[in-house]
Amino acid sequence: MPPLSEAAPAKVNLFLHVTGRRADGYHLLDSLAVFGPAADRLTATPAAALGLTLSGPFGESLAAEEDNLVLRAARALAAEAGVTTGAALHLEKHLPIASGIGGGSADAAAALRLLNRLWGCGLEQAALARLAAPLGADIPVCVASRPARMQGIGEVISAAPTLPGCGLLLVNPGVPVATPAVFRARQGGFTPAATLPDVWPDAAAMAADLARLTNDLEAPALSLCPVIGEALAALGATPGCLLARMSGSGATCFGLFTTPAEAAAAARRMPADWWASGGALTA
Repeated sequence: MPPLSEAAPAKVNLFLHVTGRRADGYHLLDSLAVFGPAADRLTATPAAALGLTLSGPFGESLAAEEDNLVLRAARALAAEAGVTTGAALHLEKHLPIASGIGGGSADAAAALRLLNRLWGCGLEQAALARLAAPLGADIPVCVASRPARMQGIGEVISAAPTLPGCGLLLVNPGVPVATPAVFRARQGGFTPAATLPDVWPDAAAMAADLARLTNDLEAPALSLCPVIGEALAALGATPGCLLARMSGSGATCFGLFTTPAEAAAAARRMPADWWASGGALTA
């Protein structure tokens, strides 16, 4: 049987409001998540037991993990569906680690989709999302890997506005940022949930609306990792960039462009020692 394969695209937060905090300490969020243009890739073939190998520019960074999120997702699916066989999994890691674009969550979601096919489990997407929720708050939205509104701690998912075709550039200056540290560094109160239209007619209108919103984690991330400011400045100074903002808890930042070609061209202007990927925003 030839290997089956699934892309695990980057999750990008176009805005991120911290709207409150639960009694158990988890923060409540409001965010618009989109996907692309960069992705990891996961392949699988039948095997007697579960196993995972790694490659790609960032594969070595995960080599020391004894219990990769991909394997945890695989075991959860096997338990849910009563699967007793295994799979030989291989992850090509192209997304930077601890970078605010949900790489680990995307990989786990890809594992659920991929093994659901390989093992013939027949679970619907909603069932996979429910299975994903205990593994991580970002994983359910990554199961579909389509634009979506995220609220609660990430588990409340609703339809996104209709997005225009446009370009998206991702830039990471090469410094990992720990999400818990960013939340601990956050100061001030909470931000109300955003009001979004049903549709954005073009990239300029979308960027103008998003500019009135915020990423509430950007300031604390900057205090911990000042080079994020250099990435934001480089994006903002790039011709054609409609909006520059940090994604998630950082350090990856994004720029919105009118076309994918503009975003791809802008990626080539970024410093050579930064990670950059430009292309289409998946609408």
